[in-house]
Amino acid sequence: MRMGDGDRGSVGARVVVLDSEDSVRAELGSMGVSRAGTDIMTPKGVFRAVRLYGAPLRAALVIKQEMLAKGGEAALPYAAAGLCEERCDVLVTGTIRQFGRLTETLRLQPFGLPGIAREIDAALAAFDGTPEPMCVGGRTFRFGERTYVMGILNVTPDSFSDGGQHLSVDGALRHAEAMLEAGADIIDIGGESTRPGAAPVSEEDECARVLPVVRLLASHSNAIISIDTYRASVARKCLDLGAHIINDITALRGEGDMASVASQYGAPVVLMHMVGSPTDMQANPTYDEVVNEVCEFLRQRVAYACERGVSMCNTIIDPGIGFGKTPQHNLEIMRRLRELKSLGRPILVGTSRKSTIGRVLGRPVHDRVWGTAATVALAISSGADMVRVHDVAEMAMVARMADAVTRGWRGEEDGNAG
Repeated sequence: MRMGDGDRGSVGARVVVLDSEDSVRAELGSMGVSRAGTDIMTPKGVFRAVRLYGAPLRAALVIKQEMLAKGGEAALPYAAAGLCEERCDVLVTGTIRQFGRLTETLRLQPFGLPGIAREIDAALAAFDGTPEPMCVGGRTFRFGERTYVMGILNVTPDSFSDGGQHLSVDGALRHAEAMLEAGADIIDIGGESTRPGAAPVSEEDECARVLPVVRLLASHSNAIISIDTYRASVARKCLDLGAHIINDITALRGEGDMASVASQYGAPVVLMHMVGSPTDMQANPTYDEVVNEVCEFLRQRVAYACERGVSMCNTIIDPGIGFGKTPQHNLEIMRRLRELKSLGRPILVGTSRKSTIGRVLGRPVHDRVWGTAATVALAISSGADMVRVHDVAEMAMVARMADAVTRGWRGEEDGNAG
């Protein structure tokens, strides 16, 4: 029924999802609201919830009082009411306009509140913004415009999914070229299996596996090459041969001074969350709050990288799906992935063929492409900027379709209907 048809006395109603300022502006524009009215209403139409961790009690009480005064809300733990805690968490909720008025007030207060105001402003800006562009190998990665696909090239005999399939240098090159043809933006080369329970290999064995492949791929293509290693010496040798990105599962806690290598070469580095090592990470993974602990770890590792000379714009974060986590942990991280946007860094997600998919669907490792496709699409809708996958052709199409829905499609306006 068209608007205006039928019973003119009836009023329709629908719940509108307005999760960004752009969506509020679009809704108001469709109603014919004036530009001035739209400018006034937009910051009032987006609701946000910010959790502060370990705020000094006096600061927490001021935050609660000020946010309530501005029409928002703030919740403190029960123990804080008895003034028996020195620090506590605070959940602050309100519109963007109310948060702006709150931090404006907090910047004039004592008890460390100006610093807390800066943290709130930064988290909100990062959550609603996009990371700055990243220059890699002469190309510019513009996050927020589309999702970048990282194709997995394991030159190992024991990786959980494709171990032993690309051991020869020529075979690895052919597979890399096929992934590039299928839509990979990055080729991630790994010479040591990081599957649960995997034993480490020597530096000599890792180099023997990856260096010839990096050398050949760099000389035969213009591929953006990532090296999946936690050894600074291996990363340095690969960068010398033409690799561009360091993918470090230890987030710069591995062998050697990886931060110095990344800084010296100006190489982007992927910082991944992992508890323990691949050998023991699945023994008994336990968290009080998995998303909070993953976010805080990644925040600290980004800060560490920057302290050691790595440019902020060269840091990428990865929540480490399957690395020291149960299926329930992995699913919760995926469900709440968007919260990682508060860190303001590009998000890489690697779910490809992993055991959580097998557990949920009851499928063996070679039959998890559809489960992987679901997680890739959901990750993109939740803010992922890069996805690391085995099945590049299929996942590149999933990414394109998910991007069209999530970020908007720039195709022909008058294309075929449907």
